[in-house]
Amino acid sequence: MDSRPLRSVLYMPASNARAMAKARMLDCDAVALDLEDAVAPEAKADARTALVAEGLAGGFGHRRLIARINALATPWGHDDLMALASAPVEAVLAPKVDDAADIAALSAAMDHAGFAPDVALWVMIETPRAVLALERIAACAATTRLRGFVLGLNDLAKDSGIAQLPGRSAFVPVLTMAVLAARAHGLLILDGVCNAIEDQALLEAECQQARDSGFDGKTLIHPAQLDLCNRVFSPSLSEIGQAQAIVAAFADPANAGKGALRVDGKMAELLHLAQAERLLAKAEAIAQR
Repeated sequence: MDSRPLRSVLYMPASNARAMAKARMLDCDAVALDLEDAVAPEAKADARTALVAEGLAGGFGHRRLIARINALATPWGHDDLMALASAPVEAVLAPKVDDAADIAALSAAMDHAGFAPDVALWVMIETPRAVLALERIAACAATTRLRGFVLGLNDLAKDSGIAQLPGRSAFVPVLTMAVLAARAHGLLILDGVCNAIEDQALLEAECQQARDSGFDGKTLIHPAQLDLCNRVFSPSLSEIGQAQAIVAAFADPANAGKGALRVDGKMAELLHLAQAERLLAKAEAIAQR
């Protein structure tokens, strides 16, 4: 499993050369160069060419390079894949999937285009049909390139009529089921964007909700959202201290063979040890980055 942090994934329009250049200097864990929503129809061909050129130019450092394509059902989707096969992207992010058949078609199209075997497929969960097919879609990971889910609540709200109110209470069932489906099949999962660029309180609330719901990180639409997102999705000093105490307790020869211990007044079992080790590995990966 990839241990690199994926706290913050920043969308940048592939039609904006200045934005793509700036992405090389921003404190994000991944850059998602966008050919879909952020690009007007008449600019899509030029944006595609620019994305490939930027990818080949390199310079993104530790940042994972993701490309969001247009849906295969549009006039641009297949051309996007054929062009991007020559770019050093780590994953292709596909919008508007509805069911398992869409995943199979996308993965096959990536194979046909000549993508390297390790280039992953991530998909947007943003339609009512996709939500109803979450488990079946996630199960495609066993036979396709599928490796990640990205929530798209803006489109889901549009298509369902569900209001995106502060707290996102109406979407909590979707968030929970998406996480469970992803974890059941070994997928990474990212929360959708916060539309309020200047509302740091709302962004923090959404990041905390997503973190506590089990998401790996969050997609973002503006560099001003990066610092807060990275902080919320990073283990705190107190969490690191607690994890270190659990690991140390189980490593103590006096506790050899024990499956449950008392650590700082709380019960710690082997499952807590596994959680502590994962948290410390994440903290170390962030520190190394």
